[in-house]
Amino acid sequence: MEYLNMEKVDRRSKIRIIIDKIAKWITLLATLFGVTMLTILIIRIISQGIHVIDFEFLTNRLSTDPEKAGIMGAILGTLWLIAVVAPVTMFFGMFTAIYIELYMKDGKMKSILSTNIANLAGVPSIVYGILGLTVFVRGMELGNVVLAGGLTLSLLILPITIVTTQEALRAIPSDLTEAAFGIGATKWQAIRTVVLPTALPTILTGFILAMSRAIGETAPLVVIGIPTLLIPFPGSIFDKFTVLPMQIYYWTLDSVLVAEYASLAAGTIIVLLFILLVLNLTAVLIRRKFEKKLLR
Repeated sequence: MEYLNMEKVDRRSKIRIIIDKIAKWITLLATLFGVTMLTILIIRIISQGIHVIDFEFLTNRLSTDPEKAGIMGAILGTLWLIAVVAPVTMFFGMFTAIYIELYMKDGKMKSILSTNIANLAGVPSIVYGILGLTVFVRGMELGNVVLAGGLTLSLLILPITIVTTQEALRAIPSDLTEAAFGIGATKWQAIRTVVLPTALPTILTGFILAMSRAIGETAPLVVIGIPTLLIPFPGSIFDKFTVLPMQIYYWTLDSVLVAEYASLAAGTIIVLLFILLVLNLTAVLIRRKFEKKLLR
C-alpha cells in the first residue's frame, strides 16, 4: 500500500494556489482594462458633445451650417426603421425558431439548418448590405427607402433572434408540455399557452438586444445607398431616410474640413447611446415583469 507524500501534496497545493491568484489578477486586469477604455471613451464623447445638445439640435433639420444643423430627420428615420425591423424580425424569427425546435423532426436536416442559421449570425454586416442592395433596392426596385433598409437590417439580426428563441425554447422543461398534452391540449395550444409564456422573457430580451445592434449598424445602410445628407423628414416607409449612425459617419468625415462637425458627431453619439440605453433598460424591465408573473 502506497502512502501519500505530504511534501508533494504541499508543493502541488502551493502551485494551485499561486495559479489561482494569477488567474484572479489576469481576469481583474482584463476587466479593469475594458472598463477604463469605455470610461475614457464616454468621458471624451460627453465632454465634446454635451454642449451642442439642446432643443434646436434635436428638432432642426440637417444643414450645412453647423450652427443650424439638427438631427430630427435622423431620429425620425431611426424610428421608422425600428417600425419596420421590429415586427418583421419578431414574426419570422420567433415562428422559424418554433418550427425548427418544436415541429421539425430530429435528424440531419434539422442539424444542418440549425448550424447554418447559427453561422449566419457571424456573417459580416456588410454582406447583408450587398444582399439588401441586390434583392430589395434593385431586384424589387424599392430604392433606398425605409422599407428596403428595414428589411436589410431584419435579415442581419434574424439569425440572432432565431438562435436566441431556440435557446429559450430548449430551456423549457418537457414536463410542462407533457402536462398540457395530458389534459387534452393540441401541440399548438401547448405552445401558445404554456411554452411561449414561459420562454417569452428570454425571447424578448434577446430580441431587444438584437434591435439595439440593428439601430447601431452603418455598413449595410452605406451599401444600399442611404444618403448621409438628407433635408426632408421621412413620412412613411416608402420615403428616403437617414439614421443616427449615418449622421455620425457623415459628420465624422467632414470634421476634417470643419472642426465644428466633430462636436455635432459627439452630440449625436450621445443621443444614440441614450436610445440604446433605453432599449436595453426596457429589455431588463420586461424580463423582470414576466419573471414575476411566472413565479406567482
